[in-house]
Amino acid sequence: MKFTAREQYGLRVMVELARRYGDGPVSLGEVARIQGLSQGYLEQVAAALRRAGLLVSRRGAAGGYILARGPDAITVGDVIRVLEGEIVPMTCVTDADTCAPACALEGQCATRDVWLTVRMQLERTLDSTTLADLVRG
Repeated sequence: MKFTAREQYGLRVMVELARRYGDGPVSLGEVARIQGLSQGYLEQVAAALRRAGLLVSRRGAAGGYILARGPDAITVGDVIRVLEGEIVPMTCVTDADTCAPACALEGQCATRDVWLTVRMQLERTLDSTTLADLVRG
């Protein structure tokens, strides 16, 4: 499974803000510089995270972004779902009970169970790993 640049950027900005949690707002320019990321793309990612309620933005000279909740209350799964939606390695293992799109092998597919297991393990890992865990390393 590959994670997109959007997911990687999002997680990196969230970890950087988790490192500075409690120190006040941090500008995206500073995060971009420290993390070696494109500020323009980072602004798009941060906007999505803000709309979803994971970030809070502050305007003004001392403005920037802060986490909406503590680093121990935001999981990697929260970030990934905001940026990409459902965590699914294949379309045949969505949260629906049926394959999407419809598959001619549904009901007799020999590989679907392994993909379901992969999805469940991936979700378990992402949902049990917090930003605080990543900061602690």
